[in-house]
Amino acid sequence: MVEGRWDLTIHDVNGDYPSWVELSAQEGWFVGRFGSARPIPTISLTESTVEWALPKQYEGRETDLQFTGELTEDGIAGTTTNDSGEIVKWSGRKAPALESTQNPVWGEVISLVQTDLSNWHPRSPEWANQWNITENGLENAGVGTDLITRDLFSDFRLVAEYRYPKGSNSGIYLRGRYEFQILDDHGHGSTVGSSAAIYVFLTPSENAVHPHDEWNTAEITLLGRFVTVVLNGKTVIENAEIPGITGGALDSREDLPGPLFVQGDHGPVTFRKLDLYPRV
Repeated sequence: MVEGRWDLTIHDVNGDYPSWVELSAQEGWFVGRFGSARPIPTISLTESTVEWALPKQYEGRETDLQFTGELTEDGIAGTTTNDSGEIVKWSGRKAPALESTQNPVWGEVISLVQTDLSNWHPRSPEWANQWNITENGLENAGVGTDLITRDLFSDFRLVAEYRYPKGSNSGIYLRGRYEFQILDDHGHGSTVGSSAAIYVFLTPSENAVHPHDEWNTAEITLLGRFVTVVLNGKTVIENAEIPGITGGALDSREDLPGPLFVQGDHGPVTFRKLDLYPRV
């Protein structure tokens, strides 16, 4: 059956990249390589085939995105075009349910902010690496590469203490797939893109972020695909299901453990604590 959520991989001529789609006869949602989850205005499906189209977002093209696919023994597969107009293949796996674990037991803390960067590696070595360990912690001085942990994680509780200068924007990608939003938006309302949101999917109940240049404390518990977020002592997301990956994710293999990565390609940010407690 074609209906449901699918973790996609686009097999572009310049390398694979992740994507995600939710398909039904009534509506559809799509996450591309970058950007936000967006509705699919044109969709046609049968028990074993699907076609969908939607306008571009951040893609470097003038035409709509168009996908054609069908069920296979391993999932779903088909063709689309890249930004250069070349026909490329794509494939997908049914997104796993990832049920929430009840009464988790947490292991010993893993402190990700250490005395050097040996437990991290840059996402884009060709980009400037603005990350350093300073007296304030793990600090990104300006726009540059993201930073990825060398270790992989399944379920965990993360305690993050962070601050940023005026106008900055960053994030923490949980398992490298779901972005916890960091944004200078104190005093603004809550949206799917505001502070402590799981970007474009989950809206916090309130905006509890402090003004820029002040420290914030976030406690993020990820169990399966269910997340609870406490920001500065206020529970703003409680055991809510994350439907799929965020644009900019490292991969779409939601069934596997993944790293944390901290976003450096938008602006400066400092983490004085990133303490992770893995589920045992």
